[in-house]
Amino acid sequence: MQNEVGENVDLYVPRKCSYTHRLIGAKDHSSVQINVANVDPVTGIATGDYTPYCLGGYIRFKSEGDMALTTLVNEHDSKTATPTASVEE
Repeated sequence: MQNEVGENVDLYVPRKCSYTHRLIGAKDHSSVQINVANVDPVTGIATGDYTPYCLGGYIRFKSEGDMALTTLVNEHDSKTATPTASVEE
């Protein structure tokens, strides 16, 4: 819900699992949010910003959290990858 100024005034805004797109309830105490640092592809140094990934307790209960996080990071890397120019000698 928003007020007249346009600010969000809800007391609780639910999160969604990044892998299954299910809503994460307020009482899901086994869910996690993992912030993965973004890295400069040229220098290999962290840029200071990050990409958040939310994993629900359902995925973690099924022991698929590591696979889900790996899949999400690989999908993000393939979307943001810059094509490297081939250098001819």
